[in-house]
Amino acid sequence: MFCRQCEQTAGGKACTLSGVCGKTAEAAVLMDLLIYGLKGLGLYGKMLDEMGVQDKEIDRFVMEGLFTTVTNVNFDSNRLRQMIYECFEYRKKAEKIFQENYGKQEGKDFTGKLPEVAFWQPAGNESGLLQQWEKVNILASGREENVQSLQELFLYGLKGMAAYADHSFLLGLEDKAVTSFFYKGLAALAEDKLDLAGWLEINMELGRVNLACMEMLDKAHRQHFGTPEPTRVSLGVVRGPAIVISGHDLLDLQQLLSQAEKRNVNVYTHGEMLPAHGYPGLKKYKNLVGHYGTAWQNQQKEFSEFPGAILMTTNCLQKPPASYQDRIFTTGLVGWPGVKHISSDKGEKDFSPVIEKALEVRGFPEDRPGKMLLVGFGHQAVLGMADKIVEKVKSGKIRHFFLIGGCDGARPGRNYYQEFARLVPEDCLILTLACGKYRFNTLEFGQIENIPRLLDCGQCNDSYTAIRIAVELAKVFQCDVNRLPLSLILSWYEQKAVAILVTLLSLGIRNIRIGPSLPAFISPGVLKVLQEKFNLKPITSAEKDLQEILGKEEK
Repeated sequence: MFCRQCEQTAGGKACTLSGVCGKTAEAAVLMDLLIYGLKGLGLYGKMLDEMGVQDKEIDRFVMEGLFTTVTNVNFDSNRLRQMIYECFEYRKKAEKIFQENYGKQEGKDFTGKLPEVAFWQPAGNESGLLQQWEKVNILASGREENVQSLQELFLYGLKGMAAYADHSFLLGLEDKAVTSFFYKGLAALAEDKLDLAGWLEINMELGRVNLACMEMLDKAHRQHFGTPEPTRVSLGVVRGPAIVISGHDLLDLQQLLSQAEKRNVNVYTHGEMLPAHGYPGLKKYKNLVGHYGTAWQNQQKEFSEFPGAILMTTNCLQKPPASYQDRIFTTGLVGWPGVKHISSDKGEKDFSPVIEKALEVRGFPEDRPGKMLLVGFGHQAVLGMADKIVEKVKSGKIRHFFLIGGCDGARPGRNYYQEFARLVPEDCLILTLACGKYRFNTLEFGQIENIPRLLDCGQCNDSYTAIRIAVELAKVFQCDVNRLPLSLILSWYEQKAVAILVTLLSLGIRNIRIGPSLPAFISPGVLKVLQEKFNLKPITSAEKDLQEILGKEEK
């Protein structure tokens, strides 16, 4: 195996024996094979797209296939092998549709020779399949270092966008431009013809398309669950049977709440599910009683102490220890060998095994009050205060805005974000999103004349909210986003964070600080380009970075 797509990759270089995330070498190889198969499928998908022919079943599989290979999603080699063979069948289906429609087109020439990946067939047995990896490994061709770097940046960003698109697709919304770009991107990876400038440009195009994708997901969430509104959430517990749900999928949460409500089982959110409490369509359920625990990397300790059933949706899964292996369930694309999986039947899921386990374990013996957190500051809520915010900026009562957030992780150095937030002066507002907020969201930040100094804008799927706020404030102040008194201090871990970063860069946003370490797949040459073009900066120390930001502003 050779994997360096996440921030915690071994030695800051690459995982080669087993994944720091917990995936085996076999699972890593199978993911590479799945990506290779998707490239071949992408070639035919692109040609069909240019013909105006669409197959939604294939569209959905492409999103799921890419999303499955995101860090901390699927660790189950059996399911990965199944997806490889499914990908092969979908490619044959796409090829057949292409052949049936080819003769009906006029003025289009598809007769050029397709690359070898368009005809790849996975071996029919396990050992043969693993032996094919050397040929399809992304690093096997000996590309020029900077081209390789930008190609990896693109692939990982494409995976991240697939996660957002898949969530939206499940809620009934899709964007033809987004779907078409998956095929364009996979075809570009398959053909491998772009030079350095070409890969830089297609990365910027990915960023622009991902913005549309995140906007689509924002719309899907609001249409299905209502517009988020400021809401206080308890970190305490309530007597009775309990389920904790983690990940990102709000539709899974809604179905679980509805089914658990009938059995008087309480539901707690965990990790990236915290923002769910701000949606009217979710907080209406009386059995959504609070939030349990912190970020994903702490789940082994927190879940061991939780007296109930556990449901994992989307990514954020860690290896379940014996202390709760019989109480944890996966659903959607998430998988771990030996863990019970809840499948979908035409969008509907039966969570009764999770509920029965919660009733069996019996839950918390008594109520235990806890701290309250304030969530629900989507772009509508924040922009609803725009007049007050603008007035306070002009009067000098609000000096600066800091967006401090992103993906959290276990590697040392992430205490930087807590320290930075703690040091932010009292005349500044902090916006936060994603699980990076758990480094500081229980601290007391107070208010600036009834405006909370800490505004929780949601999970990483809500990154559109932060962009929308920045763009709209720039309009109000009649300036470019880069001239706003706004600084972005981002932490990254996996591929959705890569997609968000590429989106910010595609918008021309400069001076972003990122950490705790730079991606291992970014070559020195590509880093130099990003620093010259966007002034992208690695974090240093909280004190130094804060002093530099506010010092420049004062000048």
